[in-house]
Amino acid sequence: MTAKPLTALPVLNKGEIHYLDGPKSRHFEFGFALKVFWEFIRGFRALHFVGPCITVFGSARFKDGHEYFKKAEEVGRAIAQMGFTTMTGGGPGIMEAANKGAFEVGGRSVGCNIVLPFEQHPNPYMHKWVNIRYFFVRKVLLLKYSYGFIILPGGWGTMDELFETLTLVQTKVMHNFPVVLIGRNYFQPLMDYLHFMETQKTISPDDLKLVLLTDDVDEAMAHVRKYIESNYKVTKKDKPSWWLFEKV
Repeated sequence: MTAKPLTALPVLNKGEIHYLDGPKSRHFEFGFALKVFWEFIRGFRALHFVGPCITVFGSARFKDGHEYFKKAEEVGRAIAQMGFTTMTGGGPGIMEAANKGAFEVGGRSVGCNIVLPFEQHPNPYMHKWVNIRYFFVRKVLLLKYSYGFIILPGGWGTMDELFETLTLVQTKVMHNFPVVLIGRNYFQPLMDYLHFMETQKTISPDDLKLVLLTDDVDEAMAHVRKYIESNYKVTKKDKPSWWLFEKV
């Protein structure tokens, strides 16, 4: 299989960068709401038939050859071999590695890329992707189509995605979705703090039952498989409708 050439990214404009800067005119706010609605529709149409997925989160900054890049490639291969689609944020680093791992063994590989003025460009190892302007829209899409979540080392964005996922599991918006952290040296201090939070009763013991910390990809996939098989009947979407101009 050969990687597809990249497509040009849309350019962020001033109105989109400053959409959180307090109240705007009613005309501006209505226009922004329409843009958000259109972003969701674009995402739903692009990703409706890609699942079932397992989403991989991680930093855009690790280069090919780094130990975490190699581990993410291994994760992508394992997801493909389990029969699931590998979904990522669509960018470089860990995201590219997971997509690459799945892509090169013939697995399905997709992404939901964020439009940024730096760092984030869609990687070439995806069969399908969508470019999204707003982080909150992208996070919904990254969670919506997946039965499990694997988090490798990352920064602010990865931590945001991790804790939003855990919050949705805790509040039963998502039921019994497994969350795996891969990278003991990186995540052990975080796990220690989560257990400290448990002692302070700000989270309950049950909140951490679905979280696994490991360096072993086989152990990670066994954990994901156990919770999926115990709680869900995995199904694929119906075939695309030609009259809606849908594509697989």
